[in-house]
Amino acid sequence: MNTGNKPFQMLDEAAIAAAALRRDPYEFAFVEHAIDPGRKEEVLADAPLIPDRGSYGLPDLHYGPQFAAVVRDLLSDRFRRLVERKFDMDLSDYPPVIVMMGNTTGHYNEGYAHPDSKHKIVTVLLGFSREWPYERGRLRVLRSADREDYAFEFPPEFGRMLMFRVSDRSWHGFLPQKGQRMSLQLCYVDSEWYVRREYWRHSVSAFAKSVPVLRKLIEWAPR
Repeated sequence: MNTGNKPFQMLDEAAIAAAALRRDPYEFAFVEHAIDPGRKEEVLADAPLIPDRGSYGLPDLHYGPQFAAVVRDLLSDRFRRLVERKFDMDLSDYPPVIVMMGNTTGHYNEGYAHPDSKHKIVTVLLGFSREWPYERGRLRVLRSADREDYAFEFPPEFGRMLMFRVSDRSWHGFLPQKGQRMSLQLCYVDSEWYVRREYWRHSVSAFAKSVPVLRKLIEWAPR
């Protein structure tokens, strides 16, 4: 892990640092190109393959060296300091946890509006979809629990980054859209216990999806 002042291998530090902090309806920032678009093909060639719906913990995924370089940048102290400066806060006591989503089914309940867990301090989303031509399925920064009441839309396309400070007002969600919706979520959370809990929970879910009988139960379960 890059914990010192070593420059990023993949992330565009200048672009992330320059992204404006917006305060309506809550504190968030959007980065158009957090990774150089010229790295798109090599990174996506090394990205994990996620065949099913839902999110997967980073330890349950297999990926190549170029994607691993992105992960190292995200887990570095250098990146944490960028986020700290953005939100004018100290995150040194809050460990990071990473999960990834690969696909969406288009079911209505998918993308439901929520403000994020009280255990999360800051959430960072990084798109890895090769393209997202759909009108729906873009993450919405919401003013309320109504998915139509939005201030900003974030397409989950390669290299695009959205970060926000979690609070009881940080509502977000997306309208249902079936497709390969690849995105990484990094959260700074309040304890190592929560990191272990999240990875355990997603690991159990990943195992269930790998067992045909259990997978069918998941597919039939209400979403």
